Amino acid sequence: MVAGGAVAGASAVHDRRGTGTIVDDRKIQLTILDNINRDKDLVRGNYRVKVVVFNGTVLLCGQASTPALRQRAEDIAKANSDSARMINEIVVVDEPEGFWRRRQDNAMSIRVRTALLDITSMPGFDASRVNVTMCNGTAFLMGSVSHEAAEAVVQIVRDVNGVDKVVKVFEYTD
Repeated sequence: MVAGGAVAGASAVHDRRGTGTIVDDRKIQLTILDNINRDKDLVRGNYRVKVVVFNGTVLLCGQASTPALRQRAEDIAKANSDSARMINEIVVVDEPEGFWRRRQDNAMSIRVRTALLDITSMPGFDASRVNVTMCNGTAFLMGSVSHEAAEAVVQIVRDVNGVDKVVKVFEYTD
């Protein structure tokens, strides 16, 4: 608990959202995830759904076995948040990604975050303000950034080996 609080506190220092917004986003994320995980049809057979919330925007990614289950995950998310913006990027697949694919996504997420540290052409750019979520080789980018920063981030992320697709879910500061 203490270590988790310290990490959350450290990342909140760089976050442009207020502390209340960060806490609200996390509560919404955990509530949606808990309700999705309670739906045994959604998680049966190693299918999984990731939930990320930034400034009230809800991103769903992962896999479902049918279009109806994909929609059910979105319905659960809508019922557990008052988000004006819901992005459902859950893909319908016959076979869910395996353990090794998830590990590859985790490793790729680290590589992407590390690559973002190389943006030195923009004074004041802080890579920790960009949330990177990897899912099935797709990089989902969230955060509150300028258009210029968003384009620089996308160019860097596209060049990371193993990233198949980049999806921008940014809020723009300009």
